[in-house]
Amino acid sequence: MSAQSTPEPIDDARLLDTQRAFDSVAADYDGPRGNNALIQRMRQTLWDTVVGELGRGSHLLDIGCGTGIDASEFARRGYEVMATDWSPSMVARTSARAGDPSLGGRLTARHLGVQELGRLDDTFDGSFDGVYSNFGPLNCAPDLHDVAAQCARLLRPGGVMVFSVMGRICPWEAAHYALRGRFRRAAVRGARGATAVGMNRHTIWTKYYLPREFYRPFAGQFRLAGYSALSLFMPPPYMVDRYERRPGWYERLGRLDDRFGKLPLLRDMGDHFLIVMHRR
Repeated sequence: MSAQSTPEPIDDARLLDTQRAFDSVAADYDGPRGNNALIQRMRQTLWDTVVGELGRGSHLLDIGCGTGIDASEFARRGYEVMATDWSPSMVARTSARAGDPSLGGRLTARHLGVQELGRLDDTFDGSFDGVYSNFGPLNCAPDLHDVAAQCARLLRPGGVMVFSVMGRICPWEAAHYALRGRFRRAAVRGARGATAVGMNRHTIWTKYYLPREFYRPFAGQFRLAGYSALSLFMPPPYMVDRYERRPGWYERLGRLDDRFGKLPLLRDMGDHFLIVMHRR
């Protein structure tokens, strides 16, 4: 990956850049790029959190569903899921999954970007029990205040949001690039505006957040239930080759994530953080 910083916002042209990037990898995104062992470990944390917050039969909205791995898992467990994504190629993969008879018709897929939630008309107002988003789609949102307003409209009172968000402070990443003399890349998460991150010779426009920065636009309509670090002691998913060489050792580091990832200060670091909010 390559990256550079810009103070400018994520505009329509940059949204299209991001769409093309994810379209370009959709065909093989269920492989190591999008679902390796470290990614799966992070998936499990989000799954466990959603299941702990919402019972079987709840109606869920998936923002940035990718190829539908999370959405199909929840549908298999008895949840009703509407899965959305800005990449039409990713939506096509999710739609194919939705046809699996074992899901019982509980999964539907729509081509809808995070910036387009307003396209869900008023028949959807208050119709969802939960909203979740995994692996940083909200980092690509142009306006989190709009996302907060739309989620508040779509969720029932007391509804739950569970988001996995890319954080500002990732010690593994900073050390990885600094030791290679790539100091600008090591510091890229500190950018205050959008950041261009390369993937498959395309560009994903990304904003990084501290948990408190991310929560601020949601605070008026949502209560913060808690947050925790993901991949703090465990390396980020793009370093899966390290894990594969010594899985036992890194699983011990993963248990440190599980044990200490909710502690003050530590929960502000990591490749991602998992944040839970409740509709006021």
